Amino acid sequence: MTTVTFRRTADAASAARVDASTAARAGQREPLRYLAPNWFAVVMGTGIIGNAAATLPLQFPGLRAAGTVVWALAALLLTVLAGAWVLHWRRYPEEARGHGLHPIMMQFYGALPMALLTVGAGTLMLGKDVIGLTAAVTVDWVLWSAGTVFGLMTAAAIPYRMITRHTFDPDSAFGGWLMPVVPPMVSAALGALLVPHTPAGQLRLTMFVACLAMFGLSLIASLVTITLIWSRLLHHGLLPAGMVATVWLVLGPLGQSVTAAGSLANVAPSVVDERTAAGLDVFAVLYGVPTWGFAMLWLALAIAVTRHARTSMPFNLTWWGFTFPLGCCVTGSTALYQHTGADLLAVAAVGLYALLVAVWAVVAAKTVHGVLRGDLLRPVR
Repeated sequence: MTTVTFRRTADAASAARVDASTAARAGQREPLRYLAPNWFAVVMGTGIIGNAAATLPLQFPGLRAAGTVVWALAALLLTVLAGAWVLHWRRYPEEARGHGLHPIMMQFYGALPMALLTVGAGTLMLGKDVIGLTAAVTVDWVLWSAGTVFGLMTAAAIPYRMITRHTFDPDSAFGGWLMPVVPPMVSAALGALLVPHTPAGQLRLTMFVACLAMFGLSLIASLVTITLIWSRLLHHGLLPAGMVATVWLVLGPLGQSVTAAGSLANVAPSVVDERTAAGLDVFAVLYGVPTWGFAMLWLALAIAVTRHARTSMPFNLTWWGFTFPLGCCVTGSTALYQHTGADLLAVAAVGLYALLVAVWAVVAAKTVHGVLRGDLLRPVR
């Protein structure tokens, strides 16, 4: 069983008091009191449906229109959740601070920047048909900038808190540990869309280099973390039933890094010299194909593990971990298809997208049902 041992610090004691206070008031049914950062995973999982549709190799009639509707839904969800989250901090500051002290919930602070980045990219790819290109670029710049700053903060602050304020047992690693360090990879992949809209010269070069640096930052941190997760699974077996869905989160940095490599290679000719641009194009394939292969292995393992534990898995918000990471595999497959022309990758992208839509429909329906019943609006334990 996954366990966490707190170091005896003032913050740990404060977290314990917050948990006790929250539990004591559980019967008051104040939904806003229990709003946690993991709710932004709903925006991520919804937004990736539209974003993946925009570049899917098979573009059939109505796909772009459907993707635009999903983008609008994701934007609405982001607006509502952001407003509720600000109100939550104002009304219930102790509970809000408690999330940052909780060894599991604090990992999901990474969901907020990725929600901002996902909706921003969708605005540029799909929303421009509704609000115009100029407005779409402006919105994307704002959301990308905010998401990038927040994502860099989580990538540094959450591991720092893990190192200095908590003691984790050998079986503590789980997919959620990736959430704080993946946002810079999303910034790298989606920042590539803004490179052509950056003034030529040093500003554009700075934007491009920053995206490459964030690619490396997130990639290395993710690979270290994935190794810990693999080791945990092999040495200690399955995660508790309520956390099995987080196994899918490993697909996020794998698929998104392939997407980032391809996207940055696409815009490289407008930024760097011909030789460097050609090298990045080669790197997109030489890095992307092997990484995509490992992602497919992990996908097979994730499906098998989920099937094995399906009868004991209670529904909770970790189920949204089925969606965004799978969407990253779709966009990664599409990026590789663009650089290789291999029909295998086009077929994989379409097949994975069909699976993504089916999974999203199930998880979204269960989420709505859980909200109506109040099951998802309870205190964090």
